[in-house]
Amino acid sequence: MRLAVLALTLAPTFAFAAGSADTAPPKPTATTQQCSEGLVYDLATKTCMTPEQSTNDDSARMNDVRELAYDGRYADALRVLDTMQDQSSDMAITYRGFATRKAGDMAGGMAFYETALAVNPDNLLTRSYMGQALVEQGDVELALAQLTEIRMRGGRGTWAEASLASAVATGVTYSH
Repeated sequence: MRLAVLALTLAPTFAFAAGSADTAPPKPTATTQQCSEGLVYDLATKTCMTPEQSTNDDSARMNDVRELAYDGRYADALRVLDTMQDQSSDMAITYRGFATRKAGDMAGGMAFYETALAVNPDNLLTRSYMGQALVEQGDVELALAQLTEIRMRGGRGTWAEASLASAVATGVTYSH
């Protein structure tokens, strides 16, 4: 019964995509629809090329990172992150943690989350991803502590809160 109430309470917010103003997971673009593995769609030339050759700015690169991670192409997402101008951005560090964790390096992912929170303790997305990683490790108590932090930092009703609350309740985490 408790899970059913939680699911009904959170259902309207599940659509919010992490790290984005969009209300859905990243939409497929030419990066995942046309470009081969290891390549991204360059907006200026309208061709697929390596992330190192791409002229895309950090904002476009971050969109590629989200899309590639959602598509399960974690190595490609990390490669795009390597080309970003602002390596110290808490969002870049957060996504580096997410892709690292999802690629199988839980300890490395957690270290990136801790670094991102040192840069910006109010990064709700980082707290959600860290909490979901804690759920994956079976540490629901520490995951609940991150959920409390999200709520205390103004994150009620956000995707960060909803996804972590769902993960705590069900044990299922998100891929974006």
